[in-house]
Amino acid sequence: MLHKFRRHRLLASAFALSSLASLAFLCLFLWRAIYWEAHENEPVRPWMTVGYVGRSWGLDPRELDTRAGLPLPEERGHPLTLAEIARDRGVPVETVIAEVEAAIEALRAQDAEGDGKAGSDE
Repeated sequence: MLHKFRRHRLLASAFALSSLASLAFLCLFLWRAIYWEAHENEPVRPWMTVGYVGRSWGLDPRELDTRAGLPLPEERGHPLTLAEIARDRGVPVETVIAEVEAAIEALRAQDAEGDGKAGSDE
């Protein structure tokens, strides 16, 4: 078997490289799956960005921004934490957290209504 690998070094190298890449992608996939499973529906905290909150709650971060009245990422240039958004607005971080939590509830209620309507058509 080693004789074949020595004879076809380029093919063996390509195989080894593709195997390593596949292993790396598998590890990344498993890490993300395990991480987000453990951090599903996390309580909203000041250090979180809207993207993190959206990912944790399974919601679209842009819709969450819109519902909570927060600036969209294009307007900010980079993701800001809820504490940074509160500081920029000059309000307590608890106010921004309350707005985000209200937006989460509104979006979840909207999703629940959509699920109910789909079930009634059958």
